[in-house]
Order: sequence, then C-alpha cells, then structure tokens
Amino acid sequence: MTQMLAILIEDEQAVRLATTQTLELGGFEVQACASAELADAYIKDGYAGIIVTDVRLPGKSGLEVLEKVRAIDAELPVIIITGHGDVSMAVEAMRYGAYDFLEKPFAAERLLDACLRAQEKRRLVMENRKLKLSWLNHSATPDLIGQSPQIEKVRKFIQSIGPTQVDVLINGATGSGKEVVARQLHLASGCKGEFVAINCGALPESVFESEIFGHEAGAFTSAQKRRIGKLEYAHGGTVFLDEIESMPLNLQIKLLRVLQERSLERLGGNQSIALDCRIIAATKMDLLKLSTQGQFREDLYYRLSVITMHLPRLNERREDIPLLLSYFVQRAALRYQKQVPAWSGAQMQYWMQADWQGNVRELRNFADQLVLGVAEFADRSALDDDHARQIQSTTGSSLPEKLDVYEASLIQLALEKNANNVAAAAESLGIPKKTLYDKIKKYQKTLTPVNPPAG
Repeated sequence: MTQMLAILIEDEQAVRLATTQTLELGGFEVQACASAELADAYIKDGYAGIIVTDVRLPGKSGLEVLEKVRAIDAELPVIIITGHGDVSMAVEAMRYGAYDFLEKPFAAERLLDACLRAQEKRRLVMENRKLKLSWLNHSATPDLIGQSPQIEKVRKFIQSIGPTQVDVLINGATGSGKEVVARQLHLASGCKGEFVAINCGALPESVFESEIFGHEAGAFTSAQKRRIGKLEYAHGGTVFLDEIESMPLNLQIKLLRVLQERSLERLGGNQSIALDCRIIAATKMDLLKLSTQGQFREDLYYRLSVITMHLPRLNERREDIPLLLSYFVQRAALRYQKQVPAWSGAQMQYWMQADWQGNVRELRNFADQLVLGVAEFADRSALDDDHARQIQSTTGSSLPEKLDVYEASLIQLALEKNANNVAAAAESLGIPKKTLYDKIKKYQKTLTPVNPPAG
C-alpha cells in the first residue's frame, strides 16, 4: 500500500495533538509543526503527501503557506483550516488553489475524509509524473499500465518468461495491448537485437514470403538484388507476428519448418541461414478452433502455443482505467503541446463503467480527443443534469453545504452504477465500505434509499 504522508501546521497545541491523532489513526505518517516557519524544512518539491494548515498562525499565515506551496508544486494538495465565520478567507484560499477547507470545529471524520481524498489525488499526480518520465526515457517501449490482479499476473508472466527466450503465443482481443506485452517480453529478454513487428493481416500474400524470409537476386522478375527478410534482420532480437491467423496456409508450413529447425532459406536460395531470434505470435482468434475448420495448421498451433498468455479485456480490469487514461492523456498533452485537461470524479466513474469495445486502444484514442477538446464522450460523462441542477439550486448556501451536495451526488451516482451494491460502490469511490455506510446515513434524506444495503 502507498505510504500516506501529511504535514500539519497548527499553533494550538490541543488542536495539533488531536488532529495528529486523527490522521495517524487514519493511516497517515504526520509531521506536526507549530508554525509555518518550522514546516518550511519539510515542504519540498516532490513531497508525496499533503499539507494541512490553519489559516491563522503566529508568523506566516496559512495563505502564505499556500502561496509558497503553489510556487514549489502547484499540484501539492493543501487543506486550509479556518476559524468559525472565516468563510470569506476560505473562499479566497480556494480561489488561490487550496484543495479543500475545514471550518472549526470540524468532525474527525470530515478531516480524515478530506485528507484521504487529497492523498489519493496526490498519489495519482505522482504516478502520472513517474509514467511521464518513464515514457520520455523509454518512448519506444510502452509501459504496462495498471495495478489490477489481472495485469499483475501479466507482469509476473513477463518477469518469469521474458528472460528464457522461449517462443510465446499471446491471445487477446483487438486493442488489448498484445504488442505492448511483446515489447515488454523483448525488453525482459536482455537481447541486443531488434524488435521487429509484422502485421500478418496487412501484408499481401504476393509479397509475404519475401518480406518474412527474404529473397536472393533474380528469385523473381523484380528481384534486382538480395533482400534480407524480417526473420533474418531480427538476428539476436525478437520477431512479433501479429494477427498470425492471417498468415497464408502455404507459408504456415514454411514457418513451422523454420521454427522446428531454427534455420531458413531465402526465396530463390539454397543456403541455410541459422535463425537466432525469438518468435512472439499474437492472435485475437481461437487458433485451435480455426485448425479444426482447416483455416490454420494444427501442427503450427501446437508449436506456437507451448507458452501461451491470455490478455484481459479492459472491462475485466476497470480499476486500471484511471491510471491508463492519465498515462495516455500525459502522452497526448506532450505530443500535441496542450494542457492536461481536468476531469471530475463523476466523469471518471462514468468512464470506468463504460463499455470500451476497442479496449485499451479505444481508451488511448479517447485520451487524444480529450486533450484536443473534441471528445463527445466526455460531455456525457459529467454529472447528469439532475445532479448538476441539484448543485446549482443551492445558490446562497455556504460552501460546505455545496460540497455536501456534490459529495452526495457522487455517492448517488456510484450506487446507481453499481446496482446499490455498497461494497462495489465504495471500491469505485476509493473509500472504505464503513465510511460509505456512514455517508449514506449522513445523506439519507438526499439519496435514493439503499435498503437492504447489498455487499
């Protein structure tokens, strides 16, 4: 579990001790300071936690702390604590970029909830930065993004099989990331040779044999000089045969012989050339079923499927969508020289429940559209009209009341998306189930009744 960190700035000793205890019971490691000046030593660029500060302090004020933090790292969450009646100061703090504010006296639950949300935001920011740096350093080898059990299983497979040089068959739906996994296997192999990707479905049959196996000069009319094929070119590296089910049957026989003997002959030649490369094949089809229908050679299937990996669809690992989308948005923003767009919790909930037929590839395309401001799908994913009107109807209410309305609307949306399953809704919101039960009780007059609560 990611470590949770907090810098607390509070000059009143009793409040400081009570707040520290609340945060520590909630899982935070707290650095408590009696003044902004004492906290200066801990507020640094790259700090992975959050800052909680009283607005009225003996030296520099909480607003000055906020100003300093914004100058160091504008994405570092700062929660402001105000005295009773200091709403105008809280509004000013929010305008200057504070993450949230609490008005004294505040409930321990309210404090912990705000801090947990801020820490989660910080975690995502730090993860995004790590992904961005990784992409800049290894742009040719995409990262395997996600923390779901399904993707962790894929990672362990890569760690185990990658260094062995054994040939691999990857099975997965269109857009599920087969080439990403193939590149990761190549990277894990430590081989110095090239990674050569071939889409078997995109090559005309007339040039297929020449492209894969190469040809000698004069092998056919237009063969003016010798050509090195893809298998030979990948000497000491990896050949990725995508859509292997599209390979012509007559060439499947030749590929089988090459894999068995680990040698090849160029088209029109007699010299046997040693094959020194790994073969990773990928398909979205059931090759064994195709073989029973005479559309794929059974012997080649068994030769390729000694080691097989199945890639999950995106809807089988929905919890990875926030990380994936953040990663793709960062890449798109760099590529198009645009700002990274912001989104609401309700939007992300909508996207996590959407049916991404094109899997990760569709999500990546959506990230491009989001950055370019042309994502129609994004507009539908905001709070629905009823929730938006509910929030707007609180005009004249205090900011805490508006935030409560907004929070209640997010909870309602999560419950609806998860068919009133409280456990699933709590997981999608990123909060403990007990916390969600408490909030349902708090907002019971606003929410559609959840009775009996499932999960």
